[in-house]
Parts: sequence; C-alpha cells; structure tokens
Amino acid sequence: METPQIDNNATSNNRVIDLSHHLSDEARIRVANPLKDIMRVISECPVTDLITMANGDPHHSLYPFQQFMYEVPSVQDPSDPVTSWNNSGRTQIFHSYKDQDCALPICKAFQYSRAAGLVQCNDAITDFTNLIFAPPNHHVMLTIGNSDGLAKIFRIFGQKGDHFLTDEFSYPGITNCPLPYGVKWVGVKMDSGGIIPEELEKVLIRWDEAKLGRRPRVLYLVPVGQNPTGSTLSVDRRKKIYAIAQTWDLIIIEDDPYYFLRYDISQTNCSSADPDEFIENFRSTLIPTFLSMDVDGRVLRLDTFSKVLAPGMRLGWITSNKLFHLKLGEYTDSSTQPPHAFGQMLVTEMLSEHGWKIGGFCRWLRSLRLEYQNRLDFLLDVFQREVEPTGYASVNRPEAGMFVWIEVFFEKHPRFVREQRSGGSPVVARTNTECLLKELFETLMNIQGIAFVPASMFTIPENPLWVESDGHVPLGDRTRFLRATFAGTEEIIEKGMIRLGKGLREFFQE
Repeated sequence: METPQIDNNATSNNRVIDLSHHLSDEARIRVANPLKDIMRVISECPVTDLITMANGDPHHSLYPFQQFMYEVPSVQDPSDPVTSWNNSGRTQIFHSYKDQDCALPICKAFQYSRAAGLVQCNDAITDFTNLIFAPPNHHVMLTIGNSDGLAKIFRIFGQKGDHFLTDEFSYPGITNCPLPYGVKWVGVKMDSGGIIPEELEKVLIRWDEAKLGRRPRVLYLVPVGQNPTGSTLSVDRRKKIYAIAQTWDLIIIEDDPYYFLRYDISQTNCSSADPDEFIENFRSTLIPTFLSMDVDGRVLRLDTFSKVLAPGMRLGWITSNKLFHLKLGEYTDSSTQPPHAFGQMLVTEMLSEHGWKIGGFCRWLRSLRLEYQNRLDFLLDVFQREVEPTGYASVNRPEAGMFVWIEVFFEKHPRFVREQRSGGSPVVARTNTECLLKELFETLMNIQGIAFVPASMFTIPENPLWVESDGHVPLGDRTRFLRATFAGTEEIIEKGMIRLGKGLREFFQE
C-alpha cells in the first residue's frame, strides 16, 4: 500500500507545509463575512480622527452596566492557594469598568467583535499559550468551549464518506457530532497507556480504499487523562504518533481539557515566591504536547477553562496554523460568533496586572492539580479497602484527569457465557460481557443507589474490514469497565465505593 507523498523539506526555515488539501468541500466554498471584513479594514485605518457610522451595534453609552466585580480566591499563598482558600476563604477582588482603567473595558467588551475573540482576551490567552506551549507558526481562536471548537473543526475537515481515527473508547458527546453529515469513526486499539501507535499504523496500512473510501486523514485524541479511560500518552508514544501522522499525512486534533490535571509530579521549587522562577518550574512539570512538537502545522490543539475554572464558563481556544485559523474564523463569523463578553472580561482581568496575572493562574493550576490528586488518592484507598477484597474488580491509577476506569471480572459470574456464535466475524462478541455489564449498571443504580457510566457508552463500532481477524478480541468482549469520577467530595467518594463493594458481592453471588 503506497503512502502519501509529503514535501517534508517544506518545513525547513520554520515554514508550514501546504495542508489545504485536507479541507472539506464546505470549508473550501465558505466565504468570509463581508461585513466583518469591512469592519476590519475600518479598524486598521490610519486616520486618527476617523468618524465611523458603519457599525451596526448599539452605542456603549446605552449599555446598562457600570462595573462588574469579581471576587476570586487569593493566589498569594505561594504553596497551595486552593487549600488556603477552602480553609480561610481568603479572596482577591478585581473589576471590569465602563469608564475607569481596566484590562478590558465594558464599552469594548460588549461590542460585536472578530471571530478570534476580543483583542485583549485573545492577546492574554495567546501570551499564556506561547509561554506554556511555545507553538511554532500558530494562531489562537477563542471558542465557546471545546465542544464548540471540535464541532467547527470536524466541519472544516470532514464530509460524507470520510472516516476519522480515534481511541476505541471515546466520549460520545464529541464522537456523535460529525455523524449526521456522514463521517464515520475508526476506533484504534488502546491499552493502559492510551492509543497504541503500532495499531494506528496497522489500520492505515490495511485500509482498502476500494471498499472503504479514502484513507482516514484526521486523528482525534485526548492525550492526557483521556475520557473515559484516564490514560495518558507518554512522550515516546506522542513522537511515534506524530511520525505516523507525517508519513500518512494525518491532521492531529489534540483535545486536552485535562492537561493541567496530571498527577504524581515532582513539586521541587514549585512554591517559589519569585513569579518567573515559579512559572519556569511549573512549565518543567508539564508533559510535551503534540502542538509543541508540530513542525508541519498539522496539529490543532484545543484548551479550555471548563476543567480548571468552571464548565459553565464556556470559554476555550484553538491553536492552529494560519490557514486553519482563517477557515475556523470564516465558519465562526457566519455561525456562532465569538464567545460571550462576560467570560472574556473575567479571563482578561484575571490574567492581567489587576488580577492573578499568568503566574498566579499557574499557581492556581498547580494547586488544583494537588487537590484532585488528593481526591484520587482517597478514592484508591477506599477502593482498596471496600472493593478490592471482593475479588470482582480492580482499578489502575490514572496519571491525569478526573476518572478511574474500573475493570470488572465478569468471567467470575455464574452466568458468564463464553464462545457464543460469532458467524466467523472477528468483531462479533463471543461472550455475554455486554449483557452482564448492563445488568450490573442497573443493579448498582436501582438497588445500591450508586451510578457509574458503563464502558458500552464509549465504544466506537468495529468493522471487520479494518480489523485483523487473527487473534483479535472483539471490543464487545473487552467492554468490561465502569467509569467513575473522583471529582466529588470525600463523603461522596467513600459512600460510592462502599456501595460498589456491596453491590459487586450481591451481583456475583446471586
């Protein structure tokens, strides 16, 4: 099978290669919003006393807002501001004003703005992105959270008949998104370390375009604290996957909402009071991203405030090359428009000299990471005490995220059946694992009063045309997991694990 021919020399001198052939037909024919274009031209006019009567938004003197006050946790405690805030309630106050000095005045924040977001907010997030990820030749586009960003990315790359690659267990709220316009998913085998590079390459090598259509050209990944499995890709796997993407000309969508929630990391010197020293030490604890190693411009990275501030913020950002940035902007200008002003004002002030600054935000991220690590430790301790002795389930410690992936040993159940008829298909389940999983979920919820998400909710359907028949274990027979979050309080976690242990005993000893 021939591999695509890519001009790798085009990356010399830090130049992005031409990836326009990846764009969908919709992205190619979509045109810029002409009113947005003319407003941009007007805004760049050098005339100092230019009077504009071209805009169509209400005058800021009629905005019914004078100021907004934000009372947030203080980050003055250099070691652990989250714990300090929970214990003492110490806070910090900053404002957005209509007429007084601030990072993003109300009179500007509530005007119609460009697709990439308000300039002040975009600049603040770009500064943070450049500091943390140091991406070459990339641009920032604000989004209404990662779900919004992914919906737009899928549209500019996918169309009817296409296949996208992803983990065999993936979050359905995202993978359902491109299905209505004819994109299908190809699940790639995983282990405890996430997607397996060799399995990814096998799919690409085995792909029969005569039967399946064009070979997949988009790879969607959650590389840190993957939802639902909690797996995190090692640096070695990332390098292998990026090399495969170069060989087979793949676009990598790096969706990383849990990036800053990575655990069991050395905290040496991370409590330094010196802002520059602290930031540098904090950066050293972060795992390299696909974006940071992207020399071709083939990575689109999504970040969000949902997991580190609050999900209702609905504010995130995409970092991509200039062409993809332009196409995402054209889509946004004729659809959702930029994110809401409230979120952009809060983040801009928070990252400014009036608020936490970038150093303070990094202190919050580090402290939040420690808090979630404590909750993970607590869950695992209670699991070891209440669930492990049953002999019916186990759990591995995740490196990051908010979830543990609990494996249930259904082969120990008295009604477990092996070697059901498969009709010779390598993807038809040969056990009743999925049926028992459904029963267990319902029993735990309705009788024990504890709810988890069964693994069957996350499976990507298999197809015998891209699965090796020899030695393959159907995904249905490997769907033996429950997803549990450790984001709750210790009281919730302890009650949940006690009920799980009791429920497993009763279910298996029926």
